[in-house]
Amino acid sequence: MQVNTSKRTELIDITGNVKRHVTESGVKNGICIVSTMHTTTAIFINENEQGLVADILSVLEKIIPEGAGYQHDRIDNNAAAHLRAVMLGNSESIPVRDGRLVLGTWQSVFLAELDGPRKRNIDITVIGRN
Repeated sequence: MQVNTSKRTELIDITGNVKRHVTESGVKNGICIVSTMHTTTAIFINENEQGLVADILSVLEKIIPEGAGYQHDRIDNNAAAHLRAVMLGNSESIPVRDGRLVLGTWQSVFLAELDGPRKRNIDITVIGRN
């Protein structure tokens, strides 16, 4: 799956696309693995509520601020993006039951863009039985 991002740092809800891939796979029971193909993006699960999304972005900036003298910035000035991606992780594994993702009521799957805007590739692998 390809996602076009529009900001330097943003959180994009990709739950609908992941659900579509599960449906199209025909797998009834198994697991769905969502992973990013980039070292300056992340995949995570949380609630898609506007205030919480803003809080997550704010906390990332406070914990790992841009331009804090990171050695990698000498190469391409995006060390903070790499470090934030390490904190958040690059994949999520989600159970599939009866042909559907097993997510809690408020859970959504997010792509975290940490060095955009860019075209990003997300791998969605569904493994299981029909």
